[in-house]
Amino acid sequence: MRTTDLTATDVDERSLRSLRGWNLVLALLHIGQALAVLVLATDFAVTVTQSLPTGPPGTPPRSPEALFDVPIGAAVAVFLALAAVDHLLTATAFRRTYEDDLRGGINRFRWLEYSFSATLMVILIALYTGIDGVSALIGIAGANVAMILFGWLQESANPPGRSTVTMKPFWFGCIAGAAPWVAIAYNLVAAEQVPGFVVGIFVSLFLFFNSFALNQWLQYRQVGRWRSYAFGEKAYLILSLVAKSALAWQIFAGSLAT
Repeated sequence: MRTTDLTATDVDERSLRSLRGWNLVLALLHIGQALAVLVLATDFAVTVTQSLPTGPPGTPPRSPEALFDVPIGAAVAVFLALAAVDHLLTATAFRRTYEDDLRGGINRFRWLEYSFSATLMVILIALYTGIDGVSALIGIAGANVAMILFGWLQESANPPGRSTVTMKPFWFGCIAGAAPWVAIAYNLVAAEQVPGFVVGIFVSLFLFFNSFALNQWLQYRQVGRWRSYAFGEKAYLILSLVAKSALAWQIFAGSLAT
C-alpha cells in the first residue's frame, strides 16, 4: 500500500461499492465461460517445438523436434479462470488492499493478472500463426510481460496530486509490446496460405490489446470522463470482459474448425 493523503479522482465509497459489484459479476461470467469451454473442448492441441544447433555458428540446425502439446481448450479456460480469480479476490479477500490501491491511483492486481492472461492469449495467436518454436515463444512472452509491467510503472510514476505527468513508461511499454505483433504479422504476411479465422483472431486481438493502451492514454491525458480514475478502472473491467470473452470464443471456435 502506498502512503499518501491524496485520493485518485472519484474513488469514493459509492464508486468502490460499484466496482466491487462489477468484480463479483465479472468473476462469475469468466468462470462460467471457462467451465463451458472445458465441457465443449475437443482434444485439439498445437505442438511446441525446438530446433537446436548442431555445431558452430552457421551450421544448419536440426529439423524441429516436438517438445510438448498445448491443448487449446484448456489454455483458453486457463486465461478465463485467471481473470475470474483476479476479480473474485479483489472483491473479497483482498478487497481492502484493492480499494486502498485505487485510492492511490493504481491497481497492482490488474497488472499481475494481465501479465499472465494477456501473455497466454498472445502465445495462442502466435501458435495459430505458425510460431511454435519454444525460443520464439519465450521471447514473445517476455516482451508482452514487459509491456504489461510498464503499464504498472505508468501508474506508479503518476500518483494522485502529481504536479506533472510522465508518459515515458507508457511509450516504453508500447515499444516492448509491438515486438510480438511484428513477429506474428510477419508470419501472416509471409505464409502462402492463412485460414481466414486466424486473420480474424489476429485483427481482433490487436484491436482489443490497443484498446487497453488507449484507455490508459486517455486516463493520463485527462480526456473527458477519463479524468475520473474510477471511470478508467470501470473501463478496464469492461474491456477485460469483452476482450477475453470475444477472443476466447474465437480461438476456441478455431480449434473446432481445424
